[in-house]
Amino acid sequence: MGNRRRVAERRKTNPAVLGGMIAVVVGGAGFGLYALLGSGAAAENGPESASGQKKSVKTGPLSATEVTTAARDFLTAWQAGKVTEAAAATDDTTAALALLTGYTKDAHIKDVTLTSGTRAGAKVPFSVKATVSYKGTTKPLTYDSALTVVRREKDGKPLVQWHSAVVHPDLQDGDTLVTGASGTPPVKALDRDGGELTEKEYPSLGSVLDGLREKYGEKAGGKAGVELQVVRGKESKKAELSDKTLLELSEGTPGTVKTTLSPSMQAAAEKQVAAKEKASVVVLRPSTGEILAVANSSHGFNTAFQGSLAPGSTMKVITSSLLIEKDLASVNKEHPCPKYFTYGHWKFQNDDKFEIKGGTFKASFARSCNTAFISQAPELDDDSLTKQAQQVFGLSLNNWSVGVSTFDGAVPVQSQAQMAAELIGQGGVRMNPLNMASVSATVKTGTFRQPYLVSPDVDGRQLAKASRTMSAATLSQLRELMSYTAAYGTAAEAMSGVGGDVGAKTGSAEVDGQKKPNGWFTAYRDDLAAAGVVQSGGHGGDTAGPIVAALLKSGG
Repeated sequence: MGNRRRVAERRKTNPAVLGGMIAVVVGGAGFGLYALLGSGAAAENGPESASGQKKSVKTGPLSATEVTTAARDFLTAWQAGKVTEAAAATDDTTAALALLTGYTKDAHIKDVTLTSGTRAGAKVPFSVKATVSYKGTTKPLTYDSALTVVRREKDGKPLVQWHSAVVHPDLQDGDTLVTGASGTPPVKALDRDGGELTEKEYPSLGSVLDGLREKYGEKAGGKAGVELQVVRGKESKKAELSDKTLLELSEGTPGTVKTTLSPSMQAAAEKQVAAKEKASVVVLRPSTGEILAVANSSHGFNTAFQGSLAPGSTMKVITSSLLIEKDLASVNKEHPCPKYFTYGHWKFQNDDKFEIKGGTFKASFARSCNTAFISQAPELDDDSLTKQAQQVFGLSLNNWSVGVSTFDGAVPVQSQAQMAAELIGQGGVRMNPLNMASVSATVKTGTFRQPYLVSPDVDGRQLAKASRTMSAATLSQLRELMSYTAAYGTAAEAMSGVGGDVGAKTGSAEVDGQKKPNGWFTAYRDDLAAAGVVQSGGHGGDTAGPIVAALLKSGG
């Protein structure tokens, strides 16, 4: 019984406040963890009794007492600075011990008070009040977090399920908390009119401002201050997440970075996405590539710039340009739109299994007929769509230099059914609103201009270019397709009332595990182009369409 812990000695512990009840203060001869956990060694050493006989392992849902006890043990130990005990109350002792130790030693957080909220099943929310103290500078730190209790498989013991987010909700697994002189000076980001951009005024810009600081902090002439920061680990860096400041202990001197964002357009975009869950949108100026607005209803990850999602039928804009160039389709020529089309042993169908008999390619595009595009797969090479996306639309080359990190689209070379699926924005194709806004901008002007948030004049960087443009004849037909769809097709309801030179395309992308598809919409009006997605929203014309159309109207 070598790992049996004796707790008979009298000691004082500052208890955590748990669900309105004060946790047990461990003390008094013969009383302590024995009473909390059960009976002696058997409670600590797993499912074997003192006689050596195997005990049954408890399974099934956790009781309220098991959840509150496990949460109390963890929170009380953490609050008391007993990080070894706190880590032992989790299901990943090693990872928990490292982060909890760093919480004090590297983040310089002390005087921790943890107060739980109301338990919801196995989840226990709690608030944190603490002090960050570094080289004579002290500031209070407050935030909310939560933990979940699970049953350990080998012995049924309730333990806190370990994730770094338990310590702070902004932490991903592998991240750390550090207080010290910030490695990167702060920046003061300005809109195109010279006004300051702040996360308080524009909630969607938190990750964008972090990215601007990471890229331009050293170049903009600022001086680093002292901060409590989330320092990203390997996995977070792979996801292109930037380090994040949680608390500023002493101000640095910020440098200034001017962006292309329009204050009025950004405010309008924030308002539009706030009305939907998981909505993202980007607005561009096609003639220059300037980004006028970027907004996400979820603020932790910049889906608008870094998302990697199947774009559904909005991809048909690129596919149409390919088919027209290869003389496989023409706006006013008859084009097949059957209920079904089988290719590569996959049977493809249209939404609600509709068909268009004797219809034109324009009719198929406007109504978003899947089989009209899939039926042309046998005439294409495996790399045809990939080359079109790269050479004409500047996508899928991973070479955009926007001013912050972006995902530049992916159109991998695939074969058979997967290649066919890519023609309608499924399969391996991945995009985000920035990419699809750029697609509409390319159609509007006839030339790919890489979108950017910070002018290349600021740092002399080179913007990406496309290797060729569409022919005038192809471009004219593509504009006609998008204009007709905006007036009479699946985009008509959303685009009603949007005047000027307009074009649009809707999209819906099926995602495994979702009851509703992701809704997409991309469009242009005069010298504006925009695209948006509402995840799990449904059809693009009903979900993302009104967001995009409202922004095109506000910009006019």
